[in-house]
Amino acid sequence: MGTAKTPRGRLPLSIVAIVIFIFFMIALLYTERFSSSIFKFKSCSRRASVAKSTKSTRDDGTTEDDLVNTEVDDRFEFDPNECSVAHGKWVFNSSFKPLYSDRTCPYLDRQFSCVKNGRPDSDYLRWEWQPDDCILPRFSPTIALEKLRGKRLMFVGDSLQRNQWESFVCLVEFVIPDDGKSMRRGRSHSVFTVKEYNATIEFYWAPFLVESNSDNPIIGDPKKRILKVDSVSKHAKYWVGVDILAFNTYVWWMSGTKVKSLWGSFANGEEGSEDLDTAVAYKIGLKTWANWIDSTLDPNKTRVFFTTMSPTHARSEDWNHEDGKKCFNETKPVSKRGHWGTGSNKQMMSVVAGVVEKMRVPVTFINITQLSEYRKDGHSSIYNELGGKLLTDEQRADPKHYADCIHWCLPGVPDTWNQIFWAHL
Repeated sequence: MGTAKTPRGRLPLSIVAIVIFIFFMIALLYTERFSSSIFKFKSCSRRASVAKSTKSTRDDGTTEDDLVNTEVDDRFEFDPNECSVAHGKWVFNSSFKPLYSDRTCPYLDRQFSCVKNGRPDSDYLRWEWQPDDCILPRFSPTIALEKLRGKRLMFVGDSLQRNQWESFVCLVEFVIPDDGKSMRRGRSHSVFTVKEYNATIEFYWAPFLVESNSDNPIIGDPKKRILKVDSVSKHAKYWVGVDILAFNTYVWWMSGTKVKSLWGSFANGEEGSEDLDTAVAYKIGLKTWANWIDSTLDPNKTRVFFTTMSPTHARSEDWNHEDGKKCFNETKPVSKRGHWGTGSNKQMMSVVAGVVEKMRVPVTFINITQLSEYRKDGHSSIYNELGGKLLTDEQRADPKHYADCIHWCLPGVPDTWNQIFWAHL
């Protein structure tokens, strides 16, 4: 009896069943992986679809907006634990309008009031910082004030920290009734009070954080300044009881390669001082500050922030403008990705990072250095004052000597610093 043969063109039933089963298992595994990816996606920060916005014009007359506005990026909603605000780009937004002006905010120093001082261009007001990884939330005055309800916020540092403090005050003050706010100015300590919220937004002048003979009054000649690098007690008594402290110190240290430093009393004057390398003195001073923070503050009651160094733009060769005069007449940011000029010292930046990482009390960086590096257009330049007086026409005609490429116009770049700061509160 012969073996039965399968009809030609037909597969055995068992083989068909196996093939169907394999396809079924592949489909099942694919479905499970797809479902798994969705749940994993949702467990992270919720992503949002946003249009990419740039304004550079191509050779054919089109703008990048024409090419990428329809694209959807994958930036997620801001999460301070996931987003690196240091990496991104400035995007021009012609419809963007600052929350205040130097004519509407009554608390701005003339030093930062560029429009009032005659600055004719306005594009510097319409650049928005766009991080690569996330969507930085817009500053909300009412939410910011709610976060400060019943609290004291104090900015501590030099005139750049005062730049940031005045920016913060101007970002919130216009939503407060006139009878619900007040300002008290002092030589070292100034306080803006918001009555309804039982809150204060304060500034304390301590350009080195540690004590110096140039705190008040200021000694103009850096060579005559002496730093007491082992003490902050004179300043720190003002920091006790503050709920949110935001520190900075950098530009005052950068007046030479050596710093006159001493331990103990100022009574011995220059005879008791020692010339230390700037980076060494800076490290000792920051360790003194860090030891006070760690030994005095309760991290459950006080939050500590540190604003990273604010770059200066005094050398136009840094952005390949060989015929430029410092930051004078600069109207656009540097476009080169990762630009780093001579106005920022990476060694000093690493000193801060090294000290902070060993602290017991957590310190949150307001990382503004790289994003500010691009903004050569945002400084006060010749639209500033000197010795309490506006520059004369003769002085303005000499930007090489009189342009201020350290401080920033307000409204302006420090508003973005506070946008980042507020997002971390």
